[in-house]
Parts: sequence; structure tokens; C-alpha cells
Amino acid sequence: VYPEVLEGTFVSRPNRFVALVDGPEGRVVCHVKNTGRCRELLLPGARVVLARGRQPKRKTAYDLIAVYKGSMLVNLDSQAPNHVALPWLQARYPQAQVCREVAFGNSRLDFHVQGPEFSLYVEAKGCTLEQDSLALFPDAPTERGIKHLHSLMRCVQQGHQAMALFVIQ
Repeated sequence: VYPEVLEGTFVSRPNRFVALVDGPEGRVVCHVKNTGRCRELLLPGARVVLARGRQPKRKTAYDLIAVYKGSMLVNLDSQAPNHVALPWLQARYPQAQVCREVAFGNSRLDFHVQGPEFSLYVEAKGCTLEQDSLALFPDAPTERGIKHLHSLMRCVQQGHQAMALFVIQ
């Protein structure tokens, strides 16, 4: 849930963490909640959605959380998939304990679901790339994503179950 949300117009992205947006208060510097390329989404003139930051001492007053691609709203918040995945996993595995941010080897995976007779490791990934009504992942090369998939493979090799959960945003 985002506090105070407002719309603006995307101007530019000087680096992967920051965007310039024209909003009701004029031009503002926003934190971009997704470090992926988002090249087909963050185009000059695109309508975007901002959320006011919750901490007053932060460097930027707003987070860029979503962008319109035509009439379709695309959530760019890379933390959103985990927020969606948690209640889904709890409902899917009601007798299990669901733990967040668990260490496995040299990785930190998003979830561990421990049931009476199973152990499941889950990595939740946000999918923001769309082409011809088809959701694609990833939107850019990702060493970290490869590391997580290799960790899931090691989970299976050690007798656990593993899941890559793609959340189309």
C-alpha cells in the first residue's frame, strides 16, 4: 500500500536509481523502485505514478512506482512481487510456515515454505516487460537472477522443492 499517490510526466532517467518527473509541484527527482532497464516503458512524456516517501530525511521525496504503457498500468516497484507472493503462498500452503528472506548457501532467497512433509524455496520475480501482449522476463541481463536460479537448482539437488514465481505487474 502506497501513501499519497500522484501522477506526473516522465522526463528522463539520469541513472538507474533516479528519474526526473514533472508533477503537480513542478519537476521532482524521484527514486526509481526498479533498477531494470524499463526502456520500453520509461519514455519521455510517459504518464507515471509517484508515491510520497515515508521517511522525511531521505534524498528524494518521491518513489516512481508505476508507468502507463498506453492504457495499461505497469507496476515498477521491484518489492511488490514479494508483497503479492506472501499471501498467495500462505493461502496455497495453509498448513505450512512461510519465512521471508532466507539464507541458502551463499544466496538469500525470497521465501522458504516448510510444510509437514516438504520444504520449498521460492524466488519471486517481477515481470514488467511486455511485447505483443506477452509478458517476458527478464527485461535485462541479470547476474543476480542467474545466481538465484542456480540456488534454486541446488535446493532441488539437496532434496528440497523449488519455485520461481513470476508476478506479472
